[in-house]
Amino acid sequence: MRESLQIVALFLGFLSGVTAFISLHHHTWKVSTDYGNVIITSNIFENLWMSCAEDSTGIYDCWYFSSLLALPGFVQACRALMISSIVLGTFGLIFTLVGMQCSKIGGENYIVKGRIAVLGGVFFILQGLSTMIAVSWYAFNITQEFFDPLYPGTKFEIGEGLYIGWCSATLALIGGCCLLCACGKNNKKEKMSYPYQSQRRGTVYTTSIMSQQPNNYGRNAYV
Repeated sequence: MRESLQIVALFLGFLSGVTAFISLHHHTWKVSTDYGNVIITSNIFENLWMSCAEDSTGIYDCWYFSSLLALPGFVQACRALMISSIVLGTFGLIFTLVGMQCSKIGGENYIVKGRIAVLGGVFFILQGLSTMIAVSWYAFNITQEFFDPLYPGTKFEIGEGLYIGWCSATLALIGGCCLLCACGKNNKKEKMSYPYQSQRRGTVYTTSIMSQQPNNYGRNAYV
């Protein structure tokens, strides 16, 4: 059962890493809204790296943000969190591959492999938290500007990139929890000890074998 959970966790972690990468490079983190506008000449959509404008014919043009220091603080923080999320997910995949019981990488010491797999689960959870904080923070600023009646600029709605980021965070959190549960069951069985062990090397006696030895000896046995 635990081997299956580890495989599922690895698969979910891989999917979360792929979707986090897609979300980071997706153009539509926020899309200009038609609400309250009588005449719409173009649609504007942005992500963490660039801003794009699309006309009525479907042709759009994009340009990267000119200065990092000129960006709002939450955009810079979301960039750092998303990049950290991808790095953490990569470490999670590596540690999970090494710590899986069905993998021959790293030897056959299953106690050490279990601890390495736990680290992989921790990295997946940290990845999910980083992605969740980034996309939720960005979405909070979008909704705050949208419902502010005194906001003078262009109002935006939540784009597809944020939904992909939320899916990535959910997959990473589920994968990390599955991996921790699998390793928790494994550690309980690994800590079981034998009933009796002899001090001599290479020889192990159990209490059941010792109880079967005869206790009464005749006088002829000492001659």
